Amino acid sequence: MGLDLATLLPVIGALIVAGGLIGLLAGLFGIGGGAISVPVFFELFRVLDYPEEVRMPMAVGTSLAVIIPTSLNSARGHFLKGTVDMDLLRLWAVPVVLGVLAGSVIARFADPVVFQLVFIAVAVTNAAKLLLGGAGWRLREGLPGRGVLLGYGGGIGVLSALMGIGGGAITNLLLTLHGYDIRRAISTAAGVGVLIALPGTIGYMAAGWGKPGLPADAVGYVSLLTFVLTIPTTLLTTRLGVKLAHTWSKRALETGFGLFLLTVCARFVWDILA
Repeated sequence: MGLDLATLLPVIGALIVAGGLIGLLAGLFGIGGGAISVPVFFELFRVLDYPEEVRMPMAVGTSLAVIIPTSLNSARGHFLKGTVDMDLLRLWAVPVVLGVLAGSVIARFADPVVFQLVFIAVAVTNAAKLLLGGAGWRLREGLPGRGVLLGYGGGIGVLSALMGIGGGAITNLLLTLHGYDIRRAISTAAGVGVLIALPGTIGYMAAGWGKPGLPADAVGYVSLLTFVLTIPTTLLTTRLGVKLAHTWSKRALETGFGLFLLTVCARFVWDILA
């Protein structure tokens, strides 16, 4: 579809602003930024009049691509603060990657609404826990055994691949349900994003390869032009987010993250019902 300058300029401006927000959130909440990039990219592809059946998979795949540099930058910042649980990341490395690859296979055949429903279910659960649960919501105090943790890793990988996120929202939920301090959970979640982003991006490139209706700049379900326009401001604001994460109070972090997730969910519910 041909686009005039009046259409292109707002799109470019929106991507630049979105990139800044993605980076800020990545550092602040230990997420890859997918919770904002997926809905932003979805709206962008709607404005560009891409076929409905490729909009959500492309939003997810492109989001995972953006998460690669974002999560690396965020994880580095938290690692330097000394709050990343490296033992847990090492244990999760293989099951998370396998889960991501499984999620990418599902993505090739799933109805687009499946992506939105998975996103809503996980995000609403997380938001409710953060805003209402306080210290009372616990599966147990302390992490479970190795077998259960390996299962957690695989589940994080599958759901993150379907949601187009770096696993931060899911990892935060699981760890805080086991009594983790919110700052330590956020920092470790940033590391999980590194495990998810690269295999997830490759998986979505493969899943969308040869699909009809894709734009000229797409490699499978990844829009290269969207990636290039978003990344510069993303990288500029990630370190600011990391700094704020270690400055804000625990309750402020929980409330901010919870409200943000509810806002995104409301947008997706509106889209499904419209």
